[in-house]
Amino acid sequence: MDNIAGTRARLTWAVNLTAICLVVLWTIPTFGLLVSSFRNADQIASSGWWDALFATQSVDYKRAEGADAQVREGDTYVIAGDLLQDGKLSSWGISSRAPAAYQPGEVVDVDEGQQLTVQEDGSYRITSSNRFEGRRGMRIFLTTSVPPDFTLENYDRVVTAEGLGRAFLNTMTVTIPATVIPILVAAFAAYALAWMQFPGRAILVACVVGLLVVPLQVSLIPLLKLHNAIGLGKGYMGIWLAHTAFGLPLAIYLLRNYMVGLPKEVIESARVDGATEFQIFRRIILPLSFPALASFAIFQFLWVWNDLLVATVFLGNSQDQLVMTGVLRELLGSRGGDWEILAASAFISISVPLIVFFAMQKYLVRGLLAGSVKGG
Repeated sequence: MDNIAGTRARLTWAVNLTAICLVVLWTIPTFGLLVSSFRNADQIASSGWWDALFATQSVDYKRAEGADAQVREGDTYVIAGDLLQDGKLSSWGISSRAPAAYQPGEVVDVDEGQQLTVQEDGSYRITSSNRFEGRRGMRIFLTTSVPPDFTLENYDRVVTAEGLGRAFLNTMTVTIPATVIPILVAAFAAYALAWMQFPGRAILVACVVGLLVVPLQVSLIPLLKLHNAIGLGKGYMGIWLAHTAFGLPLAIYLLRNYMVGLPKEVIESARVDGATEFQIFRRIILPLSFPALASFAIFQFLWVWNDLLVATVFLGNSQDQLVMTGVLRELLGSRGGDWEILAASAFISISVPLIVFFAMQKYLVRGLLAGSVKGG
């Protein structure tokens, strides 16, 4: 018995450590994305999100003014200016091989009779005993220290993007029916497969399990051709049916496993009392199956809300039909290199799914464990 208890304790520790590792692996990138959403493009390009609270070092070069900007001070010709708009100069140089060769305030001979000095605030001064020639000024390499800076400009740019409000309504119009319809259909099918006796029930269950592994990409074009053939075309009805078809296998599988584990005695007693199948389903099965229904609703809502592929195929790309993911894609451009906009867009797009998840998360684990332990 001691060996069994020790094995269970070790297994519990292993499960807990695995769960903690999974939580950390998911949380750290998400937190990094959140931090990046408040940084500007220059900071994201120059340092990682873990350096967001520290000053960052960046190396760049600027050109001094040309000969046209020189002024005469006695017997000396001077070119002066400012190379920095923000930040503080850490070091500077006049060669790409040694961009940090000199410290601020240091006077350097750059040419015969010419001297250059750059101050900490970025102001520079070139002096010469001879008149400067040429319109193009010399290159000055700057190593600057930029203090941490957080901004809401990224979120403002995303929230005020043209068409985002309309896209939000489009997304809600697609998501809510595409979540409710599969639940209604799957609940009836799951009850029939769990508690009603009819020929071919086992084959239907096997088909449902097999459909879980079929990628939806292989059916997009055939399904679109079918919609066009029957007159649905591209519209809300077509995308609702498409999401319903793609979500039904998981819904039926999840709900059936849960309903099979419900107390058999309660259902048999209801039948003895003369309740019809629909009455049993409506008054007994549905209330007891709410955890599984809520669990699938979370999955379906998250999937449809974040979908772009199905919406592009079955809804279209016009401004009146774009969902939020489509608008955010256009905001990023063809290259998708605006990481600060991408980070802000990610958190704006997941705001509604997060509300749904935290509102129903207490049912999630109970729904996921559906059918794993069958009552005696």
